[in-house]
Amino acid sequence: MVANLDLYRVFYTVAKCGSLTKAADELFISQPAVSQAIKQLESQLGGKLFNRLARGMELTESGGKQMFEIVSEVIEKLDKAEKSFSQLKKSASGAIRISASDTVTRYYLMKYIKEYHEMYPNVTMTFTDSSSRKSLDLIKSDKADVAFVNLPIEDSAVEFTGQTGKIHDVFAASKKFSNLFGKEIDLKTIGNYPILLLDTTTTTRMEIDRFTHDMNIYIAPEFELSSAELMISMAKSGLGIACIPREYIQSELESGELTELNVTPQFPMRAIGVVVNKKRDYSFALSEFLKLLNKYETND
Repeated sequence: MVANLDLYRVFYTVAKCGSLTKAADELFISQPAVSQAIKQLESQLGGKLFNRLARGMELTESGGKQMFEIVSEVIEKLDKAEKSFSQLKKSASGAIRISASDTVTRYYLMKYIKEYHEMYPNVTMTFTDSSSRKSLDLIKSDKADVAFVNLPIEDSAVEFTGQTGKIHDVFAASKKFSNLFGKEIDLKTIGNYPILLLDTTTTTRMEIDRFTHDMNIYIAPEFELSSAELMISMAKSGLGIACIPREYIQSELESGELTELNVTPQFPMRAIGVVVNKKRDYSFALSEFLKLLNKYETND
């Protein structure tokens, strides 16, 4: 006969409370359900466990008290094991290998990293500065546990688990180009000015080129750069008009160091996606990190 742990837990609670009503309240079930569980257990065991008294339930001398000693020891050990496991989860250890560009880490991931580290200080987080393409390669070769890449992605070897931020590519310039401020500028003519773009290996540049080429517009940049930070510095110094995500230059826009130009049509919105290797099982540490990311996931 296979033991039904739920029946024994009801038995334990009734014996401890000495009352069907109090046991039902503690177990969050109805009193008839408690009474039925006791009858079922007594039927399985072939004997009475309780004497039903006016003042409540009393363990029988011929089996109830002996059964309670054994059951209470088992239940208490199970409760202790559950608490120990819960504590083990809360003090998760191990490592999470994260692949993302320094720009994505700086502008999108810091809030997640800070909150996760406060929750699980024993988990080591290692970071690799990688482009979206390289990040996908690291995931597939099991050299990273989670990657943050520019969407869209088309790779059946990885699993998309959500997105963490929106990207709006815009043109922004210093006061050197103040003659353009407040004017509507056609995307076809923006290339008449010195333009700063990321290099052609980046997903950002690929998406910009795809959009402009579909409109038969070809922008020849004055400078091609490998990092958004360098582009921001060059734009602030007046070396050109940066084509860069608005989210990366919020402080410069607020301070007036850079001004967003009104270029039409606007680029379509993009997003930062979270990907993992679909062939690997998640560690507890990684599962909790993904859960935190999904907590703030944006699908706008």
